[in-house]
Amino acid sequence: MIVKNTYGTSVAFTTKMFGVVPKDEFSGSALQRKKKEADKKTVKPKTKKREGDKKLHSLSNRSKQKIRKKITCFARCYKRLSFVTLTFLNKVEDEQAITILRKFLDNVKKRSTDFQYVWVVERQEKNAEFIGNVHFHIITNKYWKIEKWWNYWLDLQIKNGIKPRDENYKPTSAFDVKQMTSSNIKSIASYVTKYVTKNNAKFKCQVWNCSRRVSELYTDFYTTTEFTDQFKRLGAVLKEFEVKDHGKRPFLNIKMINLNRQTLPLYKRLDEKNKINNTSRTKTI
Repeated sequence: MIVKNTYGTSVAFTTKMFGVVPKDEFSGSALQRKKKEADKKTVKPKTKKREGDKKLHSLSNRSKQKIRKKITCFARCYKRLSFVTLTFLNKVEDEQAITILRKFLDNVKKRSTDFQYVWVVERQEKNAEFIGNVHFHIITNKYWKIEKWWNYWLDLQIKNGIKPRDENYKPTSAFDVKQMTSSNIKSIASYVTKYVTKNNAKFKCQVWNCSRRVSELYTDFYTTTEFTDQFKRLGAVLKEFEVKDHGKRPFLNIKMINLNRQTLPLYKRLDEKNKINNTSRTKTI
């Protein structure tokens, strides 16, 4: 049995069912992506889109899982993180909102050192004035000077056609920042669960993205079952279940692990891999 591990979850599978043992101990990093030669040679024909025919995007279960992993590994690389919520002064279309967000992030990059982030789009449900309006949640390693960036966010909207309901309308909630201690992994997980895993809305824009170095973080590592036996001895397995095939034969065994002071050190190899990679990438930028 081969076990694929990430923070809080271990999945054991048979090589008979899924093929050979992975060549690399670590996985989940954008650094591992390699374009196939066939993709380079083959040019896909362009299809004409009918006017008004817009493709809707949503967060798939696979994307939600990926975001959870990236944010957890991101948090393990920095002592402090910020949770930023960006909302709009007035009704905004999805496409316009994403354009303004990109301009905002580009400006932050120019004026910050080592600015890393993950953002996710969400629809407003509680704001009766702009029901269904998009807003953005960003987890970042940046320390924000609230007054400066709050005013910039409001001015940027106005310059891009989002006018406030009246000229004196400057809601402080439009740029909301909460500090997060990355050592509290359960706190990070609660934010992710609240704003990512329950997000099933559809959008006419990209639904999430992250900075390059966050995309390059490794999120998983492979071991034998001896690794997960340690969690059993510590009494840290919160839940365990099997996934069976059509013949009712189990081919996956999934363990949900309690993340605490005893179990987190067991993920040290993933922490060290990302810290080494993070340091080397910083020097080359």
